[in-house]
Amino acid sequence: MIEASAKTKIDEQTDRKRTHEVVELTPLDKGLINLLQHGLPVCERPFEVIANELNSTEEEVITHLNQLLESKVLSRFGPMFDAACLGGAFTLAALAVPDERFEAVTAQVNSFEQIAHNYRRTHQYNMWFVIATESQQEIYQVIEEIENMTGLEVLNAPKLEEFYVGLYLPV
Repeated sequence: MIEASAKTKIDEQTDRKRTHEVVELTPLDKGLINLLQHGLPVCERPFEVIANELNSTEEEVITHLNQLLESKVLSRFGPMFDAACLGGAFTLAALAVPDERFEAVTAQVNSFEQIAHNYRRTHQYNMWFVIATESQQEIYQVIEEIENMTGLEVLNAPKLEEFYVGLYLPV
């Protein structure tokens, strides 16, 4: 299942905007961020392999990774699963939420374990989130439950075609 807490992400984004905090990155931090953007080695001790590439130790790599997460330089570190390849389903969905109800609707939507990556946007559809389920039928059930709970119509925007961008942002 996709790991994410949308409320936390919204709070983190809001906190970062408020503080405008600048974090100094060490050469090891930069090397770690650059290397991990290409993936994690699939082996018994992946952090040891990374440490060897960065002339560091496994313990130091793990410590720096945790510090990057704690300082919010990294918002998430973990596997990304393709739900469809695992027999599941996912879709992108949106709601047009009145501003005065936004927090309450966020809590309602986030109460579903199938919801991930919930973000506020400045658009008619101001709440966008991913629904990841074990089956296509469950997608429709979750949408219906969200509509019944919130009284708002869910815009269902399923993937039509997949593109691999290969985004890499060196630091």
